[in-house]
Amino acid sequence: MATAAAPEAAPAGGGKKKLIIIIVALVLVLVVGGVAAVLLLKKKPAAEGEGEEEAQAAAHVPAPAPPKPGTPPVFVPLEPFTVNLADKDVDRFAQVGVTLEVADPKFADQLKAYMPAIRSNILMTLSYKTSAELLSREGKEKLAREIMRESVRPLGIEIEDEDEEASGEEPKKKKKKRRAPVYNPVTNVLFSSFIVQ
Repeated sequence: MATAAAPEAAPAGGGKKKLIIIIVALVLVLVVGGVAAVLLLKKKPAAEGEGEEEAQAAAHVPAPAPPKPGTPPVFVPLEPFTVNLADKDVDRFAQVGVTLEVADPKFADQLKAYMPAIRSNILMTLSYKTSAELLSREGKEKLAREIMRESVRPLGIEIEDEDEEASGEEPKKKKKKRRAPVYNPVTNVLFSSFIVQ
């Protein structure tokens, strides 16, 4: 009987080793799975944060060093715009030549890459104007501010409307915090031609 007990003890010891190996493997799989889950969950908010950071980085274009005295400004001429105006009584149109003055030659190249979207934004802005609005000096100055705002919007730069701030009107979206001023690389909007018929 002593010989029968010895063979039974051997498989029991081997079974314990297998059980320990299985338990260690399961614990290892659970630990690796838990670490992977934690990394994926942390990566997802980080990716969302990166998207917000990219939007903020685009909105907060760093201001380049001021140009040296005597350095000529950089101009980006746009093809003339011809658009029907929003007058109700009579069909009127405007032909407007626009040139954007920018602070940096590198930004001028960036603008050229986004030109179809910029032209579309400016055309939409012009098409909502009436001839009465465009014929006054104040109307032209307001249009220049709107063109400045719309010309940088495709690049992710959001400029607040100065008219809403000045009049004390509430903006369309309620803002909880006052935003820091955003650097606008378009320093001026110049009209090279302005015809309203």
